[in-house]
Amino acid sequence: MTNKTYMLAIDQSTSGTKALIIDREGAIITRSTVSHTTFYPQPGWVEQDPMEIYNNVKRSAHEAINSAGIGYEAIAAMTITNQRETAVIWDCVTGLPVYHAIVWQCQRTADLCAAYKTAGAEDGVRSKTGLMLDPYFSAAKWQWILHHVEGIQDKLAAGHLRAGTMDSWLIWKLTDGNVHATDFTNASRTSLFNIHTLEWDEELCNLFEVSITLLPEVKSSDDIFGYTEDPTLFGENRIPITGVIGDSQAALFGNQCFDIGMAKATYGTGTSVLMNVGHKPVKAENGLVSAIAWGIEGKVTYAVEAVIRTSGDCISWVRDNLGLFRTFDEMEALLQEAPDSEGVYLVPAFVGLGAPYWDSYAKASITGMNRGTTKAHIIRAALESIAYQVDDAVHLIENETHVELQELRADGGASENAGLMQFQSNLLGKKVVKSDVAELSPMGSAYIGGVGIGFWHSRDEIRTEKSIYQTYLPLIEPELRDVYRAGWHRAVVSVLRKKES
Repeated sequence: MTNKTYMLAIDQSTSGTKALIIDREGAIITRSTVSHTTFYPQPGWVEQDPMEIYNNVKRSAHEAINSAGIGYEAIAAMTITNQRETAVIWDCVTGLPVYHAIVWQCQRTADLCAAYKTAGAEDGVRSKTGLMLDPYFSAAKWQWILHHVEGIQDKLAAGHLRAGTMDSWLIWKLTDGNVHATDFTNASRTSLFNIHTLEWDEELCNLFEVSITLLPEVKSSDDIFGYTEDPTLFGENRIPITGVIGDSQAALFGNQCFDIGMAKATYGTGTSVLMNVGHKPVKAENGLVSAIAWGIEGKVTYAVEAVIRTSGDCISWVRDNLGLFRTFDEMEALLQEAPDSEGVYLVPAFVGLGAPYWDSYAKASITGMNRGTTKAHIIRAALESIAYQVDDAVHLIENETHVELQELRADGGASENAGLMQFQSNLLGKKVVKSDVAELSPMGSAYIGGVGIGFWHSRDEIRTEKSIYQTYLPLIEPELRDVYRAGWHRAVVSVLRKKES
C-alpha cells in the first residue's frame, strides 16, 4: 500500500477541466476549475482546441496542489476521467494536433453515418460495438479529419499520426509522448472496438477508413498507464497515471452502482443514463447502446446506456441566448413565480435528439405557449425538459432489458437543483438519490485508480466511506404524471424529422 497521502483527479469535461485533491477518507480537499473555448464554425459543428485543454489540465493541477498546500511528492497518483467520443488526431513528431478536437456533440458526419446506414452497415457495427451508426461516436469524426485536413495523408504515410479520444491525447502529452493508450470504456465509444473480443476490429477500421495503426493500446481502467514526464508539470516527480475512465462510467462507479439494476444519471451538458447489467453484454436496440461500464484487473463489467444530447446546456441557452435570467438565484426566483409550466414544453433538440429518438435532424422548439406565457414558464419548461428526457431514457432501458430500476442515483451540475430532482422523482415514480458530492465522475476515477495502486484496500472500503445522500420520493398522483408525459411526447413528435412514405 502506498504511503502517499493524496490522489489528484483530473475531470476533463465538455465545458472545462477540473482538478481535485482527494484524501484517504474520500474527502475533496481542494478543487480548481478552468474553462475552455468551444468553437461553432458552422451550424451543427462543435470543436475545441486540444492544446488549450492540455494546458488547462496543467494549470488546474498546479492550482489545486498549491491551494492544498502540499508538495508533488504527496501525490500517490493522477487519475483521468474525460468527455467521451470527442476525437483528436495529432502529429507525434511535432506534438501538435492536426485539427481541432471534434466534440461528441458535433453533427458534421450525420450524412456520412446516414450513408453507411443506407448501405446496410449498421447491423454489423451494432453487433460488434453495441452502438448504432451515429455522428455522436468517434470513428466518423476521425474519418472526417483524415479526409479534410490538407497534407494529412503525407503525415499518415510517414507514420507520424496518432488518433485517440481526449484521455489518449492527455496521456500522450502527460507522458511526453511515451505512451499512447486508452481504457476499455473510452475505446468502446469509438465504433471501432469490439466489446465482445475486447480488441480493435480491423473490419470496422476498414469501414471507417481509420488505420488500426493509429489507435492506442487498450488497458483496464485500474492499470498504470504510464508516468508523468512533462517537466513543466511536476518537475522531476514521476507520478503514475491510473484510473482512466470515461466520465459517465466513472460516475456510475462513483455512485457505487456496483450491482445489477443500479443506475445513475449524470446531469451535465448532456445527460447519460447508465445501468449496470453485469459481466455479460445485453443486446441493446431502439435507441440504447451497450457499453463497457469499467475494466478492472482485465475483467469488464457491462452497462446499458441511453444518451441525451442536450440537458444542462438547455439552461445555458435560455440564460445566454434568450437572456431570460442572469444568475441562478434569479432563475430560482422566477421558478417560484411559475410552479407549473402550464402546458409549455421546450424540446432542446439543438444538436438533434438522442435516446430514445436518435434523430440527428430534429430541431429545437417551444410549444404550448399562450398570451399569458411568461419567461418564468419558459425557464421552467427548459428545466423540466431535462427530467422528461431522463424519464424517457429510464423507461426505454427497463423495457429493453426487462430489468426494473431500483433507484436512480443522480450527479452532475444540474442535480444540485432540488426542484429538478423532485420533478424527476415525480415523473419516474421512483426514488431519486443524490450524493452530497457533485463530482462523482472524478471521484469514480479516483476510487478505481486508488484501489488499483493500493491507496485504498478494496472496493469494500469504498462502500463504507461515509456519504450523505439527499433522497427524493414521488409526490404526485399517477394520473397527473400521465398528463405531463403525454404533453411532452406530443411536443417531441412535433420536432422529429418527417418519415419518408
